Parts: sequence; C-alpha cells; structure tokens
Amino acid sequence: MSTMWMYAQDSGHTYGQSLVGFTVEAADGGIGHVDRQQDQLGMQHLVVDTGVWKFGRSVLIPAGAVLAVDVRTQTVKVAPSREEIKAAPRFTTDSETGDPDYLSAVGDYYLSLRSAPLR
Repeated sequence: MSTMWMYAQDSGHTYGQSLVGFTVEAADGGIGHVDRQQDQLGMQHLVVDTGVWKFGRSVLIPAGAVLAVDVRTQTVKVAPSREEIKAAPRFTTDSETGDPDYLSAVGDYYLSLRSAPLR
C-alpha cells in the first residue's frame, strides 16, 4: 500500500489515538463525523458518517488525505473538497475495508487528487 494509507508525520495524529466522534472538515465545509477507524499501519483510514450531507451514507477516507488532527476541538481536517469526497469510490460495507481491489481503487482515486492541476 502507498503512503495514502498512513497519516503524515505532521498531521497531529499519534498512533493508537481514537478519532471516533471527531468532526471531519474539508476546506469548503463539514463532511460529518468519524464513525470508525482502522489504525493498522499501512491501512489506516477513517469511515466517516456523512449524516444528511450525503443521504446518510458513509465514506472511506485514507489517512493520507488527513491534513490535521486537532484534539482540542476534536476536528479532523482533510485535503479533498466535499465534491471530491462525494465522487470517491462508493463505500457500502465494512467488508470492503479488507478488499485489496477496493482499497486500491480508493487509494488511486485520492492519489490522483494530489496530482490534479490547480483550477
């Protein structure tokens, strides 16, 4: 797996830290809250409950998309916009978090955002 599945050293996340319940924000607005997380090295990600924002669906966000964790405000800031997260490969069931093909598609999608030209 790529670095997309690990928190950046300067993100403010510490290994083993629970982010469940933290609010997740993109630069253009709130996304939801962390419902579950995977902290296994090389597979770190958040499952975010989007509430009414995306018709009650959850989205999977790789740890490499996290810009900052603020423990004081219990907020996780992510790099992708709300629209980019909406366009990510759809997360439907927890079994997908162990599916190499699904994780590869998600990782490739978020990596492509890093190399996308500025608009």
